[in-house]
Amino acid sequence: MPRNLTDKAFRKPDNPTTQDILHRDGGPVPPVFELEAPRFLGDKDIDFDRYTSREFMDREFRDLWPRVWQWACREEQIREPGDYYVYEIGRKSYIVLRDNEGNVRAYVNSCLHRGTKLRSGHRDGSANELSCPFHGWTWSLEGELVRVPCAWDAPHIRDRDFHLPEARVGLWGGFVFINPDGKAPPLEEYIDPLPEHFANFAMERRFIELHIEKELFCNWKAAKEAFIENYHTQTTHPELLAAAYDEPTQYDILGKHVSRFLNAFGVSSPHLDKPLSERELLESMLVGDRDKLIGQSETGQDETARIVMARTLRSALGEAYKTDLSRFTDTEVIDVAQYGLFPNMILYPQLTLPVAYRFRPIGNDPDRTLFELVMLRQIPDEGPRPEPAEPFRLREEDSFAMVPGFDKTLAHVFDQDTDNVRAQQEGFYASEKGAQTLLNYQEVRVRYLEQTVDAYLDDRHD
Repeated sequence: MPRNLTDKAFRKPDNPTTQDILHRDGGPVPPVFELEAPRFLGDKDIDFDRYTSREFMDREFRDLWPRVWQWACREEQIREPGDYYVYEIGRKSYIVLRDNEGNVRAYVNSCLHRGTKLRSGHRDGSANELSCPFHGWTWSLEGELVRVPCAWDAPHIRDRDFHLPEARVGLWGGFVFINPDGKAPPLEEYIDPLPEHFANFAMERRFIELHIEKELFCNWKAAKEAFIENYHTQTTHPELLAAAYDEPTQYDILGKHVSRFLNAFGVSSPHLDKPLSERELLESMLVGDRDKLIGQSETGQDETARIVMARTLRSALGEAYKTDLSRFTDTEVIDVAQYGLFPNMILYPQLTLPVAYRFRPIGNDPDRTLFELVMLRQIPDEGPRPEPAEPFRLREEDSFAMVPGFDKTLAHVFDQDTDNVRAQQEGFYASEKGAQTLLNYQEVRVRYLEQTVDAYLDDRHD
């Protein structure tokens, strides 16, 4: 099968494509959402060992994580000089901070005296210097050793470099990325083409409205892969089929580290025996006082639910967050474009679900993952920037409905997603087949993620 095909080559002939839906209403569609980049990546089974083996995870910590750009925090979390955020991946730990000149730095979180963590137990805070809690060796925010108690007994350190080791730092869209590899390509090259695709969304003008952490019993790759295809929607989220065009979702491989799916909202799934009318679609899509919203929104019989929904949300969200959203097209408001950045980040730029996900192994256990969900809303056009929300931690058995301020419908959907991953991880161990068989198109991003992992482990990532 050829490696580059049109989107329609993967489609059932009786279903309109995502592109058909995006253009059906006659409104403008940004060029980045007109782009189609499907790719056939093979059809070999993928072994379960890569999700269960401690040896495989050790290879990832040796050959993958030290070489990749990874989201550490948001700039708003280290706004002033001295503000810091502790980012950890496996057993590695970094203090990401803003120095006295306003530069962002990432120091290895280990004292150069006897190795004690300089910051432990508190993820974020503010400090004028970094002092070891064990013996008091102290560094400036610029990483210079400035104080050693009883320095008379350590004359030998004067001729040695005791500057705190640093990881590389890159900034984009309000996100702070770090990379321990001094020879890695620059962040701009690594994340290409995200800056072009996100240009209108101005991610730097977002704030953390909600931050949820949940512990999961699964491998970090399996956790991410549970979210990067819509094939599971018909079984896991049947209640979403009323207004989610699941099977014709468009899947794109956009670069060395970036993939995407594009899903049209406000169109019934082809799996429904009877699609909803436009009025029924609108009622299923709107949240809150539906009669009031519909009464305010409907202006013509020829308008689709998508048009009405986009106009309603553009107005309601603009008013709620005190910002002008008139520049956003209908698809930028209501549709779902999910971008995956290798290795462990997912971004949704559209206004309906403006979230970012992160998946990190907990310690060096292949069966444990920390899943983070960050809601990123527009900051007001005028006035102070809202303070970022503090993380709310959930155990594996906890429901997302426990999170204050989190929409209960969304909470149910995320409960469904995270309930699946334990059963899958346990199934990896129970399996006699020992491998998964993927669909060629709808699960291509799963294969793409695993192939990119292999490229780093086999030193082919350049």
